[in-house]
Amino acid sequence: MELWHDRILILDFGSQYTQLIARRIREAQVYSQILPYSAPLATIEAYRPKGIILSGGPASVYDRNAPVVPKALLDQGLPILGICYGMQLVTHLLDGDVAKAAQREYGRSELMIDDASDLFKGVATGPSCAVWMSHGDRIERMPKGFRSIAHTSNSPIAAMKAVEPHRRIYCLQFHPEVAHTRGGFKILQNFVYDICGCRPTWTMSSYVEAAVRRIREEVGNGKVICALSGGVDSSVAAVLAHHAVGTQLTCVFVDNGLLRRGEGEQVRETFATHLKLNLRFLDRSSEFLHALRAVVDPERKRKIIGRLFIKNFEAESRRLKKVDYLVQGTLYPDVIESVSFKGPSATIKTHHNVGGLPTRMKLRLIEPLRELFKDEVRLLGKELGLPDDIIWRQPFPGPGLAIRILGAVTRERLDMLRAAEAIVEQEIRNSGLYRELWQAFAVLLPVRTVGVMGDQRTYEHVVAVRAVTSLDGMTADWARLPHELLSTLSSRIVNEVKGVNRVVYDVSSKPPSTIEWE
Repeated sequence: MELWHDRILILDFGSQYTQLIARRIREAQVYSQILPYSAPLATIEAYRPKGIILSGGPASVYDRNAPVVPKALLDQGLPILGICYGMQLVTHLLDGDVAKAAQREYGRSELMIDDASDLFKGVATGPSCAVWMSHGDRIERMPKGFRSIAHTSNSPIAAMKAVEPHRRIYCLQFHPEVAHTRGGFKILQNFVYDICGCRPTWTMSSYVEAAVRRIREEVGNGKVICALSGGVDSSVAAVLAHHAVGTQLTCVFVDNGLLRRGEGEQVRETFATHLKLNLRFLDRSSEFLHALRAVVDPERKRKIIGRLFIKNFEAESRRLKKVDYLVQGTLYPDVIESVSFKGPSATIKTHHNVGGLPTRMKLRLIEPLRELFKDEVRLLGKELGLPDDIIWRQPFPGPGLAIRILGAVTRERLDMLRAAEAIVEQEIRNSGLYRELWQAFAVLLPVRTVGVMGDQRTYEHVVAVRAVTSLDGMTADWARLPHELLSTLSSRIVNEVKGVNRVVYDVSSKPPSTIEWE
């Protein structure tokens, strides 16, 4: 990331809202970047931030081994905004008093604003506003040189600021980044614009210019290959690379026989015909289905599919000769996970995207989206002229329908699931809910149930419908679909999909469940 953009650094103490803070700053068209709280002071200074935000977190400052930052960070003269745990840490480091609250404050609270200047300028039309609290500790005594600027009935010091000229520190006990806090976005704007002096230069048009320039400088006259899935991430990465290097880029689409209805044709039409990309379309469906024959374990399915993708990709790379670079649609949340407060997460299941390609193929990686969140990728896709069907496409797993068929994958079962999936997508679109949902899809279960159709006993398959809402896929809640829509889905699937006589709806959230069933 070029340093000509003003930037805000967010030090992560493990809050579930850390990514949301970063996204809100980006919405203000200011570049934000997340670092672990343990980042050395020299590293923080090297980024030349215009301001620093200390996130919330689950710890208490008086816990043994509680996460801290060097006290010297607070003496740099940089604007600092401490949120929840960040506020308590500032208080603790500067010799104020933090103590257990008599009553945990969680959820909506009414904030009384005592000083409507700078941070709270234009936030509320009256003396109070609704905010979102989530804390078990509170400030009992502010550090020397601070004064309270807001309070609630449970928190006498719900916000404070430094009044000494050598410090520009503001602290909030509540979370301005969540939608439940009225005026929260305005508070963050006041911080980044007025207090930090940031300019709103972080736009997708400026990102295109910078990314195209970087790719051209790195690639030179080299050859570039991209594994194109038709999903929004790989599609935007491919089109961005095409803008930079043109015919030096070859996109490879592997039809593994596990795609949704009409998917291969849509990719050809969009990328080869409409966008004029150099596209290699490989039909390898028979090869994949043969390798998956009688395989039931989901991890074995993933590994078989991954190995075959690599095999076909390597063969195509050799055919093209002297390919130097691989374009990959890595997003910023993928990067954050490797440097987060908690470190890399445990492997719940092998990543949906094909792993191992860069290492196995010894290609140099180009990751033009690694600074972006999913919503920014969609804005970038619009800037690049991609059609809405691609930009707003819901996430689809790399192993395809193989992990939405519980049990063995056969052509017959694939046909059933494709038909059910098509009905789910059509009805979700008809209802106007497609863009509101993170994902909506069908799952074919490995059980049969007794039914009655046309006065005849049936013993046929069960389809589960899954629909979730989410911001980033890290957590998700099951979608409260209208009963009329659920009724339509059930009726159409049972009547139109041969071999299915029962439909169930999944009401599990993530965690504890994952979004996909396998």
